[in-house]
Amino acid sequence: MTHLVDTMAYVGAVPWHGLGNALLVGQSIDVWAKQAGMDWEVLEAPVCFMAKGSGHLNSVLPFPEHKVLYRSDTHAPLSVVSQRFKVVQPREILEFYRDLTELSGFKLETAGILKGGRKMWALARTGQAAALKGNDVMKGYVLLATASDGTLATTAQFTSVRVVCNNTLTIALAGNTAAVKVPHSTEFDPVTVKQQLGISVSAWDTFMYQMKKLSERPVTSKEAMHYFTKIFAHPDNAPSGKTGERAMSQAMALFEGQGKGAELPAAKNTAYGLLNAMTAFVDHERRAKSPDHRLDSAWFGEGARLKQKALDQALLLIS
Repeated sequence: MTHLVDTMAYVGAVPWHGLGNALLVGQSIDVWAKQAGMDWEVLEAPVCFMAKGSGHLNSVLPFPEHKVLYRSDTHAPLSVVSQRFKVVQPREILEFYRDLTELSGFKLETAGILKGGRKMWALARTGQAAALKGNDVMKGYVLLATASDGTLATTAQFTSVRVVCNNTLTIALAGNTAAVKVPHSTEFDPVTVKQQLGISVSAWDTFMYQMKKLSERPVTSKEAMHYFTKIFAHPDNAPSGKTGERAMSQAMALFEGQGKGAELPAAKNTAYGLLNAMTAFVDHERRAKSPDHRLDSAWFGEGARLKQKALDQALLLIS
């Protein structure tokens, strides 16, 4: 498969490289499940192995501590996991949003399958939006994702799309908790997750207060260089040597005016501009095998960790 994105559905602008099925706003969960390729189940089967016997006789023996997960529609294998692994079904990801879309004004915007079913997600707009100075608009979203191969806990988190340059910020919640993560060793309870996530106006208000404070904090060129150095100096975030220097130079250039919206009053020479330069770099400029590899990293992998560090470093400037 050339792309990580297996199947997906979306409303609005065509995402990434044109993959997916376009939907009208307000479609039912059933329609989303079918069009996003999430209308199948993760099934389980025992693990067995063939032991060599004498002569031409072999024995098929069980390995009871583990089980195979596979797709109900194609029977394609997904992973081998321990018996303690609790599966979250594709449909459960979408059902998480049923009451939010039917009663609370949320609107699904994207949903789909990555890596042949090993990862799956849905993203919904909360209806909350706010503008900083210079008509820099931010919209609130909730992302829910999981994996059937053990590489990702079931994760729910707020994100914000900055409309002017279409990059995504993680909303920092109270107690510096950016996401609610449910390990696959425990049952996924959507009600509890929503309570822990704090899906409310207060969470959005806290985030927007932080962003406005960042937009009011001027930064010098020396502070900007120190900010990017702190982020890229971490060995897990960027390779050492020329590659790391190139990444830092790209981020600095985005901050200094090459990034979309960098010249707006909210971002120009401010701490908010530093954060947006980093998120624009991770979401759109960072080296990746393909746009959807970059998406996987920006939401779930090294890119997500890099953006979280960028947010943490930016908040230190207003603490």
